[in-house]
Amino acid sequence: MPVTEVPVDGLRDALRARAAALGFDEGAADIVTDHFLDAELRGAPTHGAERMRWLSTFSDLQPTARPRRVSRADGLSRWDGAGAVGYVALAEALDREADDPPAGARLVVVGHCFPTGRLGWFAERVARRGLMCLLVSTSTPRIVHPDGGPPLLGTNPFCLALPGRGRPTVVDVSMGRVTYGTVLHAAARGVGLPEGAARRPDGSPESDPGQVIADLAGIVPFGADQAYKGFALATVVELFCGALAGTDGYSAVALIAPPQSDPVAWLRRIAEGRRLPGDRSARALDDALGQGTVEIPDDLWAWLRNAPG
Repeated sequence: MPVTEVPVDGLRDALRARAAALGFDEGAADIVTDHFLDAELRGAPTHGAERMRWLSTFSDLQPTARPRRVSRADGLSRWDGAGAVGYVALAEALDREADDPPAGARLVVVGHCFPTGRLGWFAERVARRGLMCLLVSTSTPRIVHPDGGPPLLGTNPFCLALPGRGRPTVVDVSMGRVTYGTVLHAAARGVGLPEGAARRPDGSPESDPGQVIADLAGIVPFGADQAYKGFALATVVELFCGALAGTDGYSAVALIAPPQSDPVAWLRRIAEGRRLPGDRSARALDDALGQGTVEIPDDLWAWLRNAPG
């Protein structure tokens, strides 16, 4: 697959131009641009610039919509996406809540919030303001039951970000053998899915990402021969979000609170130099910023550079 070494600033400008062409104002364009750029720099192209091209296919995109707070009381703040794309809805809701931090803890529920992409990006923004953030979200059913059948649950990621010395520590995991971003990325590149990543309703394996996109196959929960554990965790997120936000759409729920200690320092000490979750992503970001360039597929870069207007 031919690729181009693109300057980081050039990619940022191209993403922002495409966001503006889709109708996003400056604030919303910055959110989606930063989200996709951060994924590319961290070596996660499945959630990166290709997602801008994916957004451009949304027939119901409302780029000027903004989330609204519905209520706040007793440690619970409720928001509605109100038609805003999930990236914008979740970022703006969490920014507003972090601007007025709780003395104790607060649940932030954002209903009608899709898509959300990499939860780590949102949670880290909160952690940079000195708050811990535990964040989960639901999405379109993509994960199949370990015993087969049609997709039942979203990939339902689970993320924790903690402030600390230097950058926050971020642990971000999806419940599928692969993410839906991996499926979109494979389809865009014209390649198959990893072996064992997807399954048809009859339980037979599927490697064509187009079949997953068409809902004719689904993503297998992580865990290999213990995939029921991945499915159970996806179920926890689904039921947790559904109980707080309802089931008429997809949602995100965050717990934000000021940390009372630094457990990361303790864990790093007993880990004795072993890599912890999130370390590889942080190192990739540092390397990309140090190099000043990132590899982008030629066809995607051509599309990004040719934004209308």
